[in-house]
Amino acid sequence: METMGVPAARLAKSPLSLLASAAQSPARWPGKTRRLLALLGRYARGEHRVGLERLARLGVIDTVPADPQLFAGAIDMLRFWISPASADYYRSIGIDYAFHQLLRFLDEPASLGDPIGLFSTRDAIIGHLMQVVHANPRYDLELLLMHVDGIDELEAQIEAMIRGNHPRASSIAAIVEEPDYHARLLEYVRAFRADPRSPPLLRVNIAGKFDVLEQTFGSIRPAMHYFSRLPATWPAALRHVVATREFPVELAES
Repeated sequence: METMGVPAARLAKSPLSLLASAAQSPARWPGKTRRLLALLGRYARGEHRVGLERLARLGVIDTVPADPQLFAGAIDMLRFWISPASADYYRSIGIDYAFHQLLRFLDEPASLGDPIGLFSTRDAIIGHLMQVVHANPRYDLELLLMHVDGIDELEAQIEAMIRGNHPRASSIAAIVEEPDYHARLLEYVRAFRADPRSPPLLRVNIAGKFDVLEQTFGSIRPAMHYFSRLPATWPAALRHVVATREFPVELAES
């Protein structure tokens, strides 16, 4: 996509140039590895419950799913919503889906390791939000309410990205698909701060094609409702993951 005839770097640069920009200097690789290992550690320690409980106290969510429900829900969210909607979008703008995920991994490996965001740090959520054009960023903004300064820091980092002095400016620019995305995201963040019920910033391929899925997974309250309708024991949750081949519309948010 273009803005005033200027294509995004993701669509204009050669694959080798994109790979180099996403990977960054080898001096940054140990930090990327540490953040990925730290994410795996948070999975092992089950550190997601504190964030969920804070969201419940704030009234952002009104139900707290059990861990088997979160596991099955994360897989459903990834396979029925995130991946299909993203693949459809990339086809429409001529981007290879697999290569795009490689760029994301090179930029920040931990960004691919947490589809529901509950195990991610504040900066990991912010970096992920700025890295790719989101189907609906509302879910991630609500996730940032787990952190006292989450929305403030998001706004500050988007402003730095627009100015060009964000620490990951070059690698994010090699991945983000639309050149005006950060300006539009900043506008939405400010609207969300003023009123969290502000109309969401939907990606161009969502309306009319992924409506039911967006209504279910596009923000965190209905997503938690969906998760809470899934089996609450590990054996039953695993059976759901294995046996379910299509999105169970009967469990969707109305």
